[in-house]
Amino acid sequence: MVKKVEVKNLTKIYGKRGPRVKELIEQGKSKAEILEETGATVGVNQANFEVNEGEIFVIMGLSGSGKSTLIRMINRLIEPTRGTILIDNQDLMGLDKKGLREVRRQKMSMIFQNFALFPNRTILENTAYGLEIKGITKAVREQKAHEALELVGLHGYDDQFPSQLSGGMQQRVGLARGLANDAEILLMDEAFSALDPLNRKDMQDELLDLQAKMHKTIIFISHDLNEALRIGDRIMIMKDGVVVQTGTPEDILTHPADDYVKRFIEDVDRTRVLTVANVMIRPNTVNIDKDGPRLALRRMQENEISSVYVVDSERKFVGFADAKDVIKLIQQGSRDLKSVVQTDVPITHPDVAVNDLMDQLSSTPIPFAVLDDERQLVGIIVRGAVLGAIAGNEVTQ
Repeated sequence: MVKKVEVKNLTKIYGKRGPRVKELIEQGKSKAEILEETGATVGVNQANFEVNEGEIFVIMGLSGSGKSTLIRMINRLIEPTRGTILIDNQDLMGLDKKGLREVRRQKMSMIFQNFALFPNRTILENTAYGLEIKGITKAVREQKAHEALELVGLHGYDDQFPSQLSGGMQQRVGLARGLANDAEILLMDEAFSALDPLNRKDMQDELLDLQAKMHKTIIFISHDLNEALRIGDRIMIMKDGVVVQTGTPEDILTHPADDYVKRFIEDVDRTRVLTVANVMIRPNTVNIDKDGPRLALRRMQENEISSVYVVDSERKFVGFADAKDVIKLIQQGSRDLKSVVQTDVPITHPDVAVNDLMDQLSSTPIPFAVLDDERQLVGIIVRGAVLGAIAGNEVTQ
């Protein structure tokens, strides 16, 4: 993956910045401890992370965690106290005002929670504002703005004013403005938090649809874990200015870094995030090309199971054999295991969301066979493992 943004030891201190504050930070003291001893407020404390090109990177935390300060330091709307910010390996901290202004115009667009629309400008003019600042001719910027409005589902609203649009539609204008500017990086600060739940979900869907087409690098601030899990390729959780954990949604849910993260994820609907790979267990198998019914029965007895999965010599899935059928085959003196293999077995892929299988899992008596792209058997899903994963227990292979 290509690194688009790289942040190293980024720190923001409000108030006193003496050597004692730096010393306490380096000692790993908390925000509260530094405030008590020095009177200085640590907004962000030595943040380190990378954002890959084309991903949605969500920074989340409670109020006061430092997430909004952090995103504003990335484009230097807030000046860092110390640290490094690299965009395409260019160090923003070394830029003068002119160079920084150029990077902001060419590389980044920021979308705010409060829409930040000009009430006396039309929707088209609001959308084209970033291009106007760049000095783009009126005809070109209006064409680009019109295309961006169509992308976000606002065809026909060019000549309307912000007051004539709902909150959700106004937020779409903010998103269109970022797209019209054709910025490589979108910085979205609590962009959907002012919307009602229905409009918020619609905007999340809109963002995901647009991302599938445009592959922007998006840094998205949120205080809502469900939103973060829904849209984020990776999530970074902050507390008191410190980065607590960074990982994929599945990483966060299955391996929380500490009690703070565990409390964060307590009420999450895990079925919407966990994939089959998280809940599958290792199957007991026999090889159809070399194993017979007696070995199949022995394997079932050893593992106290009533059926065994059948694969070929390349571990490609064939089906499963039930203990009753295998016993009957032995009694008949036959060694033809193939004759009792059942092929009508529910199958799925490791990347499928558990939520998509819940109805079928509750109705089928046969555990799902999990097959990879080569149709090799990589696991099975049993109800107990799914329930355990939903409850937050690790699946035992």
